[in-house]
Amino acid sequence: MMDEAALIRASCEGDLDAFNSLVLAYQDLVYSQAFRMMGEEDAASDAAQEAFISAFRNIRSYRGGSFRAWLLRIVTNASYDELRRRYRRPTTPLEPTDEDGEEIESPYWIADPAEGPEASTERAELGYAIQHCLDNLPLHFRAIVVLVDIQGLDYTEAAQAARKPVGTIKSRLARGRLRMRECLQGFWELLPSAFRLKVESKP
Repeated sequence: MMDEAALIRASCEGDLDAFNSLVLAYQDLVYSQAFRMMGEEDAASDAAQEAFISAFRNIRSYRGGSFRAWLLRIVTNASYDELRRRYRRPTTPLEPTDEDGEEIESPYWIADPAEGPEASTERAELGYAIQHCLDNLPLHFRAIVVLVDIQGLDYTEAAQAARKPVGTIKSRLARGRLRMRECLQGFWELLPSAFRLKVESKP
């Protein structure tokens, strides 16, 4: 089992081998974050590489807490910087609640509903739809949706990664999920039948 704390301490002392061990442990997570943010493999690879370079240069600034959240903040910022150079997207506030006025707890749109022999094709179709809709979210919503619903961070870790209060994380997450739901309804015919049933069950 990786002794993360020991590797971080060694990395702070300039031990490149120790840092490379951290890279191996987190490279898939960091790349996934970049890809979901940017939607392009080459751009995601560049952002992930830049994030690790930045992390090594600045690892002495790490002050404890979730190391994965610290790394994800760096790669999210790298993705932000590139995307902001490409375009600016308007934002329209939406109510971050469900039909009962409650905060949305579970993102049914991100779950894998596929079953049976056509599961692989259905997952691919749903994955395409999800990525398309992520690409069309405002950046500040997209980052939180990816951090929580795809990377699996809890609210506290996401707040650390985004450097925002937990309340802001919850609000942006709920609004982002609502926009994902609306967008995914535009892919009705592509979505697996089990997924459509879940959407139809919501008013």
